[in-house]
Amino acid sequence: MQHEMQEGRLLDKKGNLSEPGFAYRLVKEYRRKDIKAGALRIKEWDYYYIGNPHFAVALTIDDNAYMSLVSATFFNFDERWEKTKSVMGFMTLGKVGFPSSSAGGITKIKGKGFEFFFSNDGETRHLICSMGNFDHGKPFHVDALLSETNRDTMVIATPFNKKRHFYYNQKINLLEATGKVQFGDVSYALDGSLGVLDWGRGVWTYKNTWYWSSLNTRYEGKRIGFNLGYGFGDTKAATENMFFYDDRGYKLEDVSFNIPKDAAGHECYMCDWTFTSKDGAINLTFKPLLDRHSATSLLVLKSIQHQVFGKFSGYIYAKDEKIEFEDLLGFAEKVVNYW
Repeated sequence: MQHEMQEGRLLDKKGNLSEPGFAYRLVKEYRRKDIKAGALRIKEWDYYYIGNPHFAVALTIDDNAYMSLVSATFFNFDERWEKTKSVMGFMTLGKVGFPSSSAGGITKIKGKGFEFFFSNDGETRHLICSMGNFDHGKPFHVDALLSETNRDTMVIATPFNKKRHFYYNQKINLLEATGKVQFGDVSYALDGSLGVLDWGRGVWTYKNTWYWSSLNTRYEGKRIGFNLGYGFGDTKAATENMFFYDDRGYKLEDVSFNIPKDAAGHECYMCDWTFTSKDGAINLTFKPLLDRHSATSLLVLKSIQHQVFGKFSGYIYAKDEKIEFEDLLGFAEKVVNYW
């Protein structure tokens, strides 16, 4: 049984979650000054993905206390390639200055050769990304406007098995986009694309593995999407799994990402995956097209990421209604962090 949170403070006086669970909106008030853990464990980020069946962009601003990260990725699904460029800063300790809520505010960061600007006036999100040398001297520029289309979002407050450690997360799926991407001399129109915001605030433990999958598209005249994931923290109070269909969100129980293995016992990310749940509400196949793989190591810090894009087919239950679909583009990832 999953617990739906009520309005109130996110953290109690000791810096622990006041009420673990899920919600359809940011019902809990996040205040950085309420955190009682060490300053170097605080992690805050905004990650946007905007795409369609042909191309997509992903933009990140991240403050992990001991380092900041800005990152931009362009995906070409027709030709099956991607380009990512990231820039790190050190010992930012919250100086990036994220808003305490996703409902409004400005986040901006700039440096030599780049500038990122995310704003939200309460109705429209405006994303600007500029990188002067994105790929072999080619500049990269994104200017996008995003509007919410769903009345429901996925919100979860998850404790870790360590005092004063938690993750407060909102996924806003099916964001309607307008604007354009300029990559060198080529311009790409974002109009009609759909996106997702991954809004994260929390205090994390050092070693974590997470699984996350997101779908944001149209099918048979309706917007359809989901947020599926697990792998970190104590999820007894609620999972982060939610299905979005016909402007509503439907809470789901568990999910398993079944990644096949090759003859040597290694995970084969470009082989067909399946997604299943114990209660039978989720039954999907996933045919990969592109693996955005990265592995970084910096002294005691390490991150191994496989963000795989491909086509989903199968069904998900929205309460008692079985929603079937075929060949819908989305992504699924496995990330291992020592951070």
